[in-house]
Amino acid sequence: MLKRIIQACFLIVGGTLGIVLIPWLLPMIHADDIALINNPYVTAILGAIIFYLITFWAVEYVVNFMKWLEEQLVKAPITDIVFGSIGLLVGLLAAYIIGSALNAIQFPILNTVAPILLTLLFGYLGFQVGFKKRDEFLNLFSKAGGKRKIQDSEQELEEQNRKMKILDTSVIIDGRIADICQTGFLEGVIVIPQFVLAELQHIADSSDALKRNRGRRGLDILNRIQKELSIKVEMYEGDFEDIQEVDSKLVKLAKVSNGVVVTNDFNLNKVCEFQGVPVLNINDLANAVKPVVLPGEEMSVQVIKDGKEQNQGIAYLDDGTMIVVEGGRDYIGKRIDVLVTSVLQTSAGRMIFAKPKLLEKAL
Repeated sequence: MLKRIIQACFLIVGGTLGIVLIPWLLPMIHADDIALINNPYVTAILGAIIFYLITFWAVEYVVNFMKWLEEQLVKAPITDIVFGSIGLLVGLLAAYIIGSALNAIQFPILNTVAPILLTLLFGYLGFQVGFKKRDEFLNLFSKAGGKRKIQDSEQELEEQNRKMKILDTSVIIDGRIADICQTGFLEGVIVIPQFVLAELQHIADSSDALKRNRGRRGLDILNRIQKELSIKVEMYEGDFEDIQEVDSKLVKLAKVSNGVVVTNDFNLNKVCEFQGVPVLNINDLANAVKPVVLPGEEMSVQVIKDGKEQNQGIAYLDDGTMIVVEGGRDYIGKRIDVLVTSVLQTSAGRMIFAKPKLLEKAL
């Protein structure tokens, strides 16, 4: 849509310049006597065609610049934009008044150049004064202590924006996010991007039965969060057309909105940390609430299979934590007492290393 608007602006500018400039250029090429060309409708069409051809080269640069400008305006605090704009308008008004006074002086160069210079100078100065003196202006128009209240409200608004929780596909399909929201441990606004919902729908329509069930489970979880829970849920209708990957779109959205990405994807967690985007990993939360196990503690486990290394056995706790039992291969299918030797905990999960207590006594 933005591309079409820019192309239309190019056509309008081209047609206007064609009416103004082409008749001025015709005498230089000795074509001013050609009635067909020396016609305002024809010159407007020629100018529009020329600028339309220019759009094939220039429109991408203009679109990228407009998107960059949009991102900067979205990130900027509203007070900066408001007072900067007010200062700009005051500066332009002062330039117009001074320029009107100078027009009374019959001096061609002064009348032509001065309004342009005054507009640029006073517009810049007005914006800078309004932008840099915004706190003083707020203090002038507020009551005693009003400045502090405005700063507090801005801080609350910023904190509220940061509390926006942006869910990715994996954490929705996982389903534990609904229980976490129900317990009240997750505050703020839950944001469901449209491109995440589209990916869920694509998975739910898959020909593969497993993917189809996972997609439908994710949609059921969203309906539960929206209808049954008291937490506020919003949809983000926007999209980043220049980005293909859904994970990259999530990171971009979190940057633009100062939100927090909620996921249980280990790779997305690392990408967010690398790019400085706040992230909440459900697996980190699950690991944090698991019972703490320290080296030297004793526990009773059932070895169910052999491990990757020689003589290793594998057991599991009730919460799914894997226990690697050194020398436990001979005890497969049996319940034995083990001593914890070390604990390895990452965002991908937790792993406990232990050895049979029987071996400890033999030693």
